[in-house]
Amino acid sequence: MSWPQTSIPAVSSTVPSSTVPPSTASSSTVPPSTVPTSSAVPPGRPGRVTVTVYAPDPILQVGVVQQLRQRPEIDLRDGDDADGAQVSLVVVDTVDDEASALLNRLRHNSRTRTGLVVGTFESGDALQRAIDSGVAAVLRRAEADQDRLLRLVLAIANGEGVLPGDLLAKLLTHVSSLQRSTLDPRAVSLSTLTAREAEMLRLVSEGLDTAEIARKTSYSERTVKNVLHEVITRLQLRNRAHAVGYALRNGLI
Repeated sequence: MSWPQTSIPAVSSTVPSSTVPPSTASSSTVPPSTVPTSSAVPPGRPGRVTVTVYAPDPILQVGVVQQLRQRPEIDLRDGDDADGAQVSLVVVDTVDDEASALLNRLRHNSRTRTGLVVGTFESGDALQRAIDSGVAAVLRRAEADQDRLLRLVLAIANGEGVLPGDLLAKLLTHVSSLQRSTLDPRAVSLSTLTAREAEMLRLVSEGLDTAEIARKTSYSERTVKNVLHEVITRLQLRNRAHAVGYALRNGLI
């Protein structure tokens, strides 16, 4: 998949002839190379944070780029300069396999720190996967106005971590669940399943397939598959039927 990067129009450094007074244009002893070109913006201006924006959707990318372009604190980079940016900003709907691959590639670039602007995390596992891939800060796309984007970028450049409080709680809950299952994979309680997981397993027990569960719960088919896969993996079961039987025997649904 091609991940578009920030596109920055070239700035002309040509000095209009009108900037040199007619009376001195022919007699000036100043060589042309020393005429100041104030219209050219030097790259890497001191005090500015260099940023590259990555997004699979050109509309998402343009929106974030336009927000950041207006801020004097930001120096947008693309092309050959992309890997040298201080901050890499990844903008996605969800952290799918392709997004994870990009995050992992950026993690191995010691010159950049990575921030994530995301639509939603479909599970605690997706959030942990993003953190494990080197994401230093997270911002929800719905909250990504110009001021929040700027604060996110500056925090990342300063070596800080940013994670909304509810996502931090979700991450801690997920990690705690993994720790419990590691210590005793079969120590099941009512808190083992979330309300969404329990509902989907109940629907599976009623004979509904993925598409029918998606329609009934108003989730996408991908979300249904991911939720059920996470339950099966976490409880170390073989398939959906095994998961339903296990949940019924332990009073989880």
